[in-house]
Amino acid sequence: MTRRQRIIGFGLCIATILLAVLDTNIVSAATVPIVSDLDPVHGIDKIPWLIAAYQLAATAALPLYGKLCDVIGAKKVFIGAVATFLAGSALCGMADSMGWLIAARALQGVGGGGLMSVTMVVLRELKGPEEKGGKGGSIGGIVAGAGMALGPWLGGALADHADWRWIFYVNLPIGVAVLAAAVRVLRLPAHSTRRTIDFLGAGLAAAFSTMLLLVTQWGGKDHAWSSPLIVGLLVATVAALALFVRRQATAAEPVLPLGLFRVREIRYGFAIQGLVGAAMMGSMVYVMIYLQVVRGIAASSAGLYLIPMAIGMTAVGLLSDRLATAGWSQKTFVVSGTVCASAALALLATLSTDTGLWTVRAALLLMGVGFGQLIGQLIQLVQDTAPAAQLGVATTGVRFFQTLGGALGAAVFGTVLSRVYAARGPGGTTSTIGELTGHARRQALDAFVSSTSVVFWSATGVMILAAVLATRLPAGVQQKPEKAEKLEEAERPEDAEEAERPEDAEVNATAFTTAPPLSR
Repeated sequence: MTRRQRIIGFGLCIATILLAVLDTNIVSAATVPIVSDLDPVHGIDKIPWLIAAYQLAATAALPLYGKLCDVIGAKKVFIGAVATFLAGSALCGMADSMGWLIAARALQGVGGGGLMSVTMVVLRELKGPEEKGGKGGSIGGIVAGAGMALGPWLGGALADHADWRWIFYVNLPIGVAVLAAAVRVLRLPAHSTRRTIDFLGAGLAAAFSTMLLLVTQWGGKDHAWSSPLIVGLLVATVAALALFVRRQATAAEPVLPLGLFRVREIRYGFAIQGLVGAAMMGSMVYVMIYLQVVRGIAASSAGLYLIPMAIGMTAVGLLSDRLATAGWSQKTFVVSGTVCASAALALLATLSTDTGLWTVRAALLLMGVGFGQLIGQLIQLVQDTAPAAQLGVATTGVRFFQTLGGALGAAVFGTVLSRVYAARGPGGTTSTIGELTGHARRQALDAFVSSTSVVFWSATGVMILAAVLATRLPAGVQQKPEKAEKLEEAERPEDAEEAERPEDAEVNATAFTTAPPLSR
């Protein structure tokens, strides 16, 4: 690829990641207008499924996306994921019932599962095999910060001043432009060697992740943890996990090769990303609950408190290249990020009913600085140490563990909050606090604050464990195994896609060795 093609490809990846980040934040701001329009009587009960359908589908598709990237090439999978996401977005905008919208949201999630993960594979292949580090970490912080700040605001603005359907239609012009440019510009390594796809393993991974997410969605809320449904789901989840591991140990082409866990950077990268996912979920959800329940801030205004966190992420993203030039290794970023996030969570654990709101903003700013160093850097670390033939499954593996960690964190922290409040509160559940008055309300708020403190201290412990694991990462990134390099060369036939046109042959033959990095 020429330098111009790389720059265009880089821009396509930024647009795609922004679409993914926005879509996870934008819908939450428009749930009330959606329900009022489609099902004002019973729609409120279906909101959890509207949110969960996307997450379930995106998570279930991740392992298969990674394997498809390694088998047929990242470009084709990227185009397919964007096209599926756009089809789901169009169907969401045309929905005339909550059932239709939930089903379309699931289809959108199937595509959305590839927007972030497959795009990170594309970014890595745009750099070429000899380039380590680079833009991956900075993109993660900048785009995540921008999406977090813009998502709720954009969703609320479209719902208030246009129509909630434009929350989904706004994806179409951007997505179509990305598709057209990707088809014409992207020239990535093609894969002509025929390899089988372990669809049974992908199905078991989807079954395991779906059931686990359902347990975390329903357990302790819609159904008691001891109910037959939840117990049955837990048993089925464990069985699916056991079958999945056994399949990965015996399959010729596993979707998540167990051999990856023998690489120290990948093993610790997966574990740290899962812990980060759990801590992020605990912090984000319960800060918003604290602001609304204890401080009486409206949901729309509470979302503005995430702006300092977004600023922290964006600032770190902008500085990461300079810090890397100054000698910061990926290990340094991960250790520093986990320590900053731990300090921010510990500060949140000290909140009371009358703590100054600027303290909350300061904690969220520090949290943004911490998470901004982690988003992208862990994926980059795994990519730089994964065998070339397993780049796709390694990249999607990071996202897979982050999602599962977030789901488990939400379930565990929710249970902790409920149990502590039940022991310290005036009676009833946290949902009845708004109905209390006088001394009973004051007692309930004090009990709720102390309960959230336990949650934040628990999240702090999770991040400290992540920091300990981060210190065990090697000081430098190991080079790819020689066998993997040879396999990569063997999978680049002379008649590959990037050499199809005679006028591109010379460019494609030297692109990955002569083109300068995008960061220059």
